[in-house]
Amino acid sequence: MEESIETFGDINLTLSVLNKEDNISKEDIYSHLTSVIQNTDILDDAIVQRLIYYASKDMRDNNILREIRMLAGEVLVSLAAHDFNSVMYEVQSNFRILELPNEFVVLALAELATSYVSQSIPFMMMTLLTMQTMLRLAEEERMKEAFCVALEKFSKAIYEYVNHWRDFPYPRLDANRLSDKIFMLFRYIMDKWAPMTSPMKTLAIIKAHGPTVSLLLHREDLCEYALGQVPWLLNQYKDKETDFHVTQSLKQILTAAVLYDVDLPKGLRRTIFTNLLHQVCRVPEHPVKENEIEASSCFLILAHSNPADLMEFFDEQMRSNNEAIRMGILTLLRSAINADEPNLRDHMTSVERTVKVVMSDHSIKVRNSTLLLIQTMCEKCYIEAREGWPLIDYVFSQFAVSNRNLEKLTKPNSHEDEKGEKSVRETSLEVLKTLDPLVIGMPQVLWPRMLTFVVPAEYTGTLEYLFNIIRILIMAEERKKNNAKESTALVISTGAVKLPSPQQLLARLLVISMLASLGKLCGAGAIGLLKTLPEIIHPKLVDLWKTRIPELLQPLEGKNASIVLWETMLLQLLKESLWKISDVAWTVQLSRDFSQQMGSYGNTSVEKRFLWKALGTTLASCQDTDFVSSQIREFLISPNQLGDQRQGITSILGYCAEKHFDIVLKVLKTFQDREKFFMNRCKGIFSGKKSLTKTDVMVIYGVVALHAPKTQLLTRLDQDIVSQVLFLYGQCSQVLGMSVMNKDFIRDEPLDSLASPVRWKALIAIRYLSKLKPQLSLNDNLNILEENVRRLLPLPPLEKLKNEGETDKDKERITFLYERSMDALGKLLRTMIWDNVKADDCHEMFNLLRMWLVSQKDWERERAFQITAQVLTNDIEAPEEFKIGSLLGLLAPHSCDTLPTIRQAAASSAIGLFCIKGIRLEVERLQGLQEGLQSDDVHVQIKISSKIAKIVSKLLPSEEILMFLEETLDGLESLNPTCTKACGIWMIAALKEQGAALEDQLLEILGIIYHHMPVLRQKEESFQFMLEAISQIASFHMDAVVANLLQKPLPFDRDTKTLWKSLAENPASSGKLLRALVDKLENGLEDDLAEMDAISVACAMNEVVSTGTPVAGLYPELFTLLLKLVSCTLGQKMPSSTVSHRRRVMQQGERQQNADPCRLSITTLKCVQAQAMKEGFAKESDEGDNLWTLLSSPGTHHIGVCALARSMAVWQHGVILDIMEQLLSSLTSSSENYRITGTAFFSELMKEPILWKHGNLRDVLILMDQSAWDSNAILRQMAIRGLGNTASGAPHKVKKHKQIILESIIRGLYHLARTEVVCESLKALKKILELLTDRDVSFYFKEIVLQARTFFEDEQDDVRLTAIFLFENLASLTGRRWKIFFAEEIKKSMISFLLHLWDPNPKIGAACCDVLIICIPFLGLQELYGVLDHLLDGQDLPRARDFYRQFCMKLAKKNQEILWILHTHSFPFFTSNWEMIRSAAVKLTDAIVLNLTNQYVELLDREELTTRLQALRQDPCISVQRAAEAALQTLLRRCKEISIPL
Repeated sequence: MEESIETFGDINLTLSVLNKEDNISKEDIYSHLTSVIQNTDILDDAIVQRLIYYASKDMRDNNILREIRMLAGEVLVSLAAHDFNSVMYEVQSNFRILELPNEFVVLALAELATSYVSQSIPFMMMTLLTMQTMLRLAEEERMKEAFCVALEKFSKAIYEYVNHWRDFPYPRLDANRLSDKIFMLFRYIMDKWAPMTSPMKTLAIIKAHGPTVSLLLHREDLCEYALGQVPWLLNQYKDKETDFHVTQSLKQILTAAVLYDVDLPKGLRRTIFTNLLHQVCRVPEHPVKENEIEASSCFLILAHSNPADLMEFFDEQMRSNNEAIRMGILTLLRSAINADEPNLRDHMTSVERTVKVVMSDHSIKVRNSTLLLIQTMCEKCYIEAREGWPLIDYVFSQFAVSNRNLEKLTKPNSHEDEKGEKSVRETSLEVLKTLDPLVIGMPQVLWPRMLTFVVPAEYTGTLEYLFNIIRILIMAEERKKNNAKESTALVISTGAVKLPSPQQLLARLLVISMLASLGKLCGAGAIGLLKTLPEIIHPKLVDLWKTRIPELLQPLEGKNASIVLWETMLLQLLKESLWKISDVAWTVQLSRDFSQQMGSYGNTSVEKRFLWKALGTTLASCQDTDFVSSQIREFLISPNQLGDQRQGITSILGYCAEKHFDIVLKVLKTFQDREKFFMNRCKGIFSGKKSLTKTDVMVIYGVVALHAPKTQLLTRLDQDIVSQVLFLYGQCSQVLGMSVMNKDFIRDEPLDSLASPVRWKALIAIRYLSKLKPQLSLNDNLNILEENVRRLLPLPPLEKLKNEGETDKDKERITFLYERSMDALGKLLRTMIWDNVKADDCHEMFNLLRMWLVSQKDWERERAFQITAQVLTNDIEAPEEFKIGSLLGLLAPHSCDTLPTIRQAAASSAIGLFCIKGIRLEVERLQGLQEGLQSDDVHVQIKISSKIAKIVSKLLPSEEILMFLEETLDGLESLNPTCTKACGIWMIAALKEQGAALEDQLLEILGIIYHHMPVLRQKEESFQFMLEAISQIASFHMDAVVANLLQKPLPFDRDTKTLWKSLAENPASSGKLLRALVDKLENGLEDDLAEMDAISVACAMNEVVSTGTPVAGLYPELFTLLLKLVSCTLGQKMPSSTVSHRRRVMQQGERQQNADPCRLSITTLKCVQAQAMKEGFAKESDEGDNLWTLLSSPGTHHIGVCALARSMAVWQHGVILDIMEQLLSSLTSSSENYRITGTAFFSELMKEPILWKHGNLRDVLILMDQSAWDSNAILRQMAIRGLGNTASGAPHKVKKHKQIILESIIRGLYHLARTEVVCESLKALKKILELLTDRDVSFYFKEIVLQARTFFEDEQDDVRLTAIFLFENLASLTGRRWKIFFAEEIKKSMISFLLHLWDPNPKIGAACCDVLIICIPFLGLQELYGVLDHLLDGQDLPRARDFYRQFCMKLAKKNQEILWILHTHSFPFFTSNWEMIRSAAVKLTDAIVLNLTNQYVELLDREELTTRLQALRQDPCISVQRAAEAALQTLLRRCKEISIPL
């Protein structure tokens, strides 16, 4: 009861306010009223009538804001809940025939119709008749829109009545009469308004279209017309703003068509299908989610009403090969099936056929959608026995296809494809995981076809779920057998599907069962499946497996079994099973199936090792000895088919020997006797590489002996096993003492002449002896070769050697010996290098020539290259693992060496390297280029070498690029200038051709390059090549290079800076570089926290942008991210772990950077801003270089941000708007620093009208208002500044949100602890009040005045000055209400204004003069203007004493009371901190005492005044002392005049 009285009192008070003409607070009042009315059960009738009156009156008042009129209408409609008839009467009284009503009257009627359907229907006929007479009168767009809204609401109300008239409390009305009127209204709107309408009105017609047509469909005579309007609706699908409402109306029409059993014409159905599908499958833009949902709902309705036509349409569209359409239809079908639409189930085969259309589609998205649809079909029993199997097959095939595709993906840009293929694979497994094999129809589809997926290796990943499905099917069949006398025959015709044989199933399941010991579910599933499949494997196994398999499973219970134990048990089960079967042909086939499945497992896998043993066990159980012999022979001849040939053949023969020991030994002996040409122990028994070695055969004998029956082993051990092993061992251990070759022959030859043939003949002898067995060790070979090389290559040049000959014949002999010796050395090297089968040994021998290939002597290099060319040419076959990258890097640059013979040999060697690896080259073209190297023109040599490099670089194996680059970098350090240049050219060519494939080696490559930088820096040309190399790598792997460089310690050293600048100066990569850095910085600033990586990115950006890299496209992101970084690092120190402690060589003039993250960030921001100014995106800051100092200090950061914001080029709309959009999140950041930064930045932008026009600053204004109440003083200050600046940028927003803004700013005046907040609030208030009227401010006027007065004596000049300015502004806002109050406050404030005329700050003095002139009229003291004029005449200020005496004399004559008030408020100023104010206060007191009447003099507290003046006589300031003395004298004199003792 008390609450009701309180509510009524509240409403009565509100009504009294509504009665006034003041519109200020009506918006809040009506909002409040709506809530009260809706939440109150009973209202007094009188109150209701008064509310109806005021709400109706305001709703129709065109002079009131639309928002208020709308709220008034809502109140009126809410009142209908308490007195519907009165409200309806009020509205109908303003809704008259042939008179155009108020827009809001129409809207109120419409709202009443839908909110109170039952009460509105009796009035509906009258309303529609009246509305019919009004449509012709409507001309304004808003009026037409209101009528459309009314038609929509009326149609909905009548539609509800037509379908639920029994629920209404009165006799049935003639609904046809109502629908006739709706029809006439609708036809008029469609004929007259629809053809030519504005977008807003079209939207209103669209919204009305659905309810109206839905209503008309219940009339057979109007049905054709109604359906004829649907094409117009479909034609309104034009943009996202209206599409949702079109679809919504269409959904209403389709629902009504189903309700009234209206058959849509085929052509119309087709059009509807097409339009709706477009809404779901928009290309290229994505559909709006709400619209897509509505369209999907429409399709569900169509699936109910026209399933056959819909499936036909879907089938046709699916054949269009359009990815978006296919995905859309698959999703729609999935939704329809999930909805359990019964009519669609009759077209199950159509759904299956539609799915089959897309089964050949390679699109990842389509494949995923298809799998999801198949999953739903399985769950909802949409798989039909005859047609359903291909869908199940599709699931498995997609798993296999995705695996194959993932193996093929090698391109760097294939990340998205990889992600998609993994998704397909996961979806396939999910379908199998959720598949219920027992839902209606599924057993007939799945069994026994599911067995086809057990054996193929490509389905291995599905086995866990596959085994589970098969097990469930078999167990279900067993239950049927137990419950019925006859089985339901699970096995049906498999059609074209080829089932695996029992042997294939056993082989596969047994091997997979091995995984159970590792705890893998598929292993347990396999052994479980064996338990349920004995009849299918072989009927004889039923009883055996029924007892043995449960025993087998016991070790697995609760934990993983020992692998060895589990393997033994499985092999024992296999033995017992084969013994039980006792079928030779069956066992033979099983062994063949084991062999065929060999390639299904990895060589090192548990499954492969078990398979070998199972195959051996099967052969042991086979009674066909001829077959066993042939199998063993085949494995010995071609062991590579087993994978790991030694382990495979030993396991098979070992387990086979358990039962066929004699056969195994016999086949082994036959095998040895046939292959007489045993090679050494590193080569095979016969000429291929993939064959058994002698060591392998010895191991086989050992394993056979280990597994042989002990009774048979003893009789055969010595003769057939031990003797054979010793024989093989003897062959492997033959020793030929090559050391007997006397190397001293060569060693004794002189190094300065070539007179004897000893070298030549010794080299020939060594070459032939080296081929004998056994070969020498690698070290022995290296020693021999090194000795021979050292005795030939250092010989003097041939011409000098020839000069030693006395006759021409001697010279010819020397030439002959020289040529033959060099040829013999080449052949020796060629033989000894390539006779090795180990690539590493070949490289070791090749390295003997390395020092000679780079010798400083031309003739030594010439000999070394000629020998190298001899070694590398003429059809050599290198070992498979031989690497050519390092040698190519060593040899190729010498194609530009000093001698033509060296250049030719280097080119031949480089080409030969590829030939020995079997890589095909354009031989004729290369030989033609090689001949050109005979030219002595260096430019020609470089050009030809470059061409050769381009041709062969693309053929260099990518995994050898690292070695090649390392060698060329060494060359850049040490070779002559021309070869150095060739090094660089070859390096760059290789990177251009192979750069894309270097991702895996990237870190190593960059590490090698960095390692060479200190040395290469000393060689300018080499250094430039190195920089170009990094740029080339970056062009392929920018992100990786950037990430690598960012790992360099801070601050960056000179080399790191050079690398960044080099990348930036490359036009091809500078854009990508800056983009990559921006992305890195964005990632480093997640969660508004700055990681140290972000500081590195900023330093890198500084180096990049400082080169002049354009920032145009990325400036908004760069600016906002760097500003965020500055904010987040404010006050931080660099962790010591990230600072480089290495010694650095400082350039002249370079200073060591201070390890301050914020300063590093600011340096980059400064650089970016400088570049932005060059490009016209920013301007010079009004703070100059001081801006950056301000930004770096936590205390002044916000000031710097404001200055930075002012330096933005506002005329660059697009750039500033992008910055604003990206910086908007700062206002709600979890980081307080970042919130301050963002708020400070936006606070300056708020004063730009052009940004209000183009940007979304309304949201910023709301967030500013919230921040104005924050506990952080700086944040409050900046928020209040933003609110104040809104007065300049958007005056209309200030007027609209005046209440909120004023409350937030006034709140700042109470933050006495921080004068910055107070000062900002005063300034903001001054700006805001200039826009408002006295009525706007009336509620807050008193509070503002009182708060402003408290700051007249603030120590901060800015606060005092702003408070005085604000008080001056308030004078114009007093109005009648506050005039007297303001006059009283002026009296109290006048003492401050008078004294601060002599304020230390002259601006404050001038402001006090102005405010006195403004305020004097409030006191009726216009006579004082004359005195104040002296202050404004532009001359020097008059003496304070003279001014005060003149002022008080004039004031005393006019108003002694004010003079007395001045005196009573003067004492506090005697102790002011400013001596000028203390002096002025004393002088003013002197003037007051002089001019007070005797009556007031008697009231003076003479003792207090005397005491204070006496104290001031001791003031440090002489001026104060003198003024106090004069004031005392004046007081004494006045007291004497009236005979009052002092």
